[in-house]
Amino acid sequence: MPAPKGMPALPRIKNIIAIASGKGGVGKSTTAVNLAIALAKEGASAGILDADIYGPSQPLMLGALNPPELEDRKTLNPVIRHGIQSMSIGYLIGESSPMVWRGPMVSMALQQLLNDTQWNEMDYLVIDLPPGTGDIQLTLVQKIPVNGAVIVTTPQDLALIDARRACEMFRKVNVPVLGVIENMSMHICSACGHAEPIFGEGGGKKMAEQYGIEFLGALPLDISIREQADSGTPTVAADPDGKNAKIYREIARNIMSKLETTAGSPASAFPNFVVKDD
Repeated sequence: MPAPKGMPALPRIKNIIAIASGKGGVGKSTTAVNLAIALAKEGASAGILDADIYGPSQPLMLGALNPPELEDRKTLNPVIRHGIQSMSIGYLIGESSPMVWRGPMVSMALQQLLNDTQWNEMDYLVIDLPPGTGDIQLTLVQKIPVNGAVIVTTPQDLALIDARRACEMFRKVNVPVLGVIENMSMHICSACGHAEPIFGEGGGKKMAEQYGIEFLGALPLDISIREQADSGTPTVAADPDGKNAKIYREIARNIMSKLETTAGSPASAFPNFVVKDD
């Protein structure tokens, strides 16, 4: 797919997919890394950019805690794990070091991580956004040619309220919303296999219907997904033939299909906000 109209494409990157949520704690980062690996498993070249500057989690989930190599004195080589390229501020700071930065510095850091990395040729770059609709999200849609966004939510009403805000933000700036993923849709008991919708039921599908977008799939609240991410080998890499990995791969195929038929729009069409003193 070409870059969004009015914004130059990035060298060596064909498609950029933003993985977003309005609320933290819905499993967005776990979903993002598994989708990136799933895209690679489907035969595409893929990578992930950890855009959560304040709380980077991709180094831990990828099991890649060593700093990236310097290509020259100005750029970095991506860290390659589980068949995907990756870059994160977490590679460059201590594990417990806080990022005490204001918004402009955070936005600049995102652009540097993207542009100062010597990415290899990629069909898909997944960007794991922080929750909310703040500085990072604004930088993303104004400065980076995003081809589409995916919203991650749980069925819980509180999560859905914020997920709708994230969806509305992308629609306002003309970034196509490729669909909704419902995470933690069912709790699967590790002892007996009983499934129970402890966060509610059907919320992701209802949201997709409300906005006329695709419901990309639902993932269970399964302890193995958490354990595999914490161990540095996400589900699609740890158990590629398992039922959860198959769900991630089906969602990845859905996203690939949507990108083939959805044209990007100019992120430069970001609305101007005017404050009037009436």
